[in-house]
Amino acid sequence: MKLNLEEKNVKWGLTAFLVILCGILIFFAVYRFAAVQKLTGLVMGILAPFIYGLVMAYLLCPVYNFTVRNVYGMLTRGGRKFPKALSVAKGVGTVVALAVLLTVVTGVLWMIIPGLIDSIVKIIDVLPESMSRLMEWADMKLQNFPVAQSRIDSWINHFTENAIQFVTEKVLPEYTTIATSVSAGLIGVLNVLKNFFIAIIICAYFLNSKDLFAAQSKKVIVAFFSEHTAKEILDGASFTNKTFGGFINGKIIDSLIIGLLCFVCMTIFGWEYTLLISCIVGITNIIPFFGPFIGAIPSALLLLMVDPEQCMWFLVFILALQQFDGNILGPKILGDSTGLASFWVLFAVLVGGGLFGFIGMVIGIPVFAIIYAYATRSINRRLEKRGFSTDISDYMIDSYRVKKKKKKRWNWNMKRKGGRENGQNENEKETD
Repeated sequence: MKLNLEEKNVKWGLTAFLVILCGILIFFAVYRFAAVQKLTGLVMGILAPFIYGLVMAYLLCPVYNFTVRNVYGMLTRGGRKFPKALSVAKGVGTVVALAVLLTVVTGVLWMIIPGLIDSIVKIIDVLPESMSRLMEWADMKLQNFPVAQSRIDSWINHFTENAIQFVTEKVLPEYTTIATSVSAGLIGVLNVLKNFFIAIIICAYFLNSKDLFAAQSKKVIVAFFSEHTAKEILDGASFTNKTFGGFINGKIIDSLIIGLLCFVCMTIFGWEYTLLISCIVGITNIIPFFGPFIGAIPSALLLLMVDPEQCMWFLVFILALQQFDGNILGPKILGDSTGLASFWVLFAVLVGGGLFGFIGMVIGIPVFAIIYAYATRSINRRLEKRGFSTDISDYMIDSYRVKKKKKKRWNWNMKRKGGRENGQNENEKETD
């Protein structure tokens, strides 16, 4: 029997093989989910410096491009021939980008760590006095209720006995385990610092080699795909980069402005922990929709330990700041960079946060926006091939402004070529 090795048959066979292989891998991933999760964690731990470096390079890319473009223009202005002008410009761009990164990281740590230590010290100092005042207030209020007072005293004594028993029976015998956990935590911190410094070096390589990597990727795509498919892939990559870059950079600028506004307003009002709370509010504001409220909870608790009235007014201020950001500042900076409705924004944040935590809440919206855009493009193409309209208004049923009930039937009035006018004439005849 002679085998037919035509290109079409080879492609179909390769497609069938890949489909079967993907099915087997999915079944194995579901059946051995714990092993796959462990393997994924191991791989992510090994690749952590590269992931950190790539993220840093992506965020610093606008600063790098701006610096290289301007330095190269200065060196070659007026037709001057400067030897290795592009290499010098890239070197200056790398130094400036890394300087910006280290400045931002150092500034954030300088604002957060001293304020956090100061707040912990103040809480430790204030907590005994606050507890004693609370006990005095409870005793004064419960003087006329001896039964309730005796019940509360028994609860407090029972809690104290349980605490002492927990320390003597659980904590002290397992001090070795606790020491081991503390040591593991310190080793983890050192590992993060090591990955961070390695990531800085990788970030510098990414920034200087991104044009080469882009050219190599384009070369592979053109080599393995048809001209039309290659163009589609490259256009999709450009759209993905535009969506991600526009959203992430815009959100960072928006959060920086919100943090500065919070700092200025809290300074004017004379509230406590101004710098620390402004940093918390600014950083958590990167999370869409829920960010301001996530940052408001620990900040309000800090102010509650100092002055409950400040806490109350701070919550009112955060609500007003969130409304300003969501309705005025955010749309001005971000614009319609995602093209998602409010419902899908909420859906993307919740699903992304449930799957990947903080990172998922941040990147959930641009990822879902890309999926939504590709799905919309695919649906519109199928409608165009069948001759139907792609305008969403042609598919909407306005049931709120109908004055009287009319008997209608589906007449394919969404056809693009001649179908709309014919369908309308048929409807008019039928209603008459």
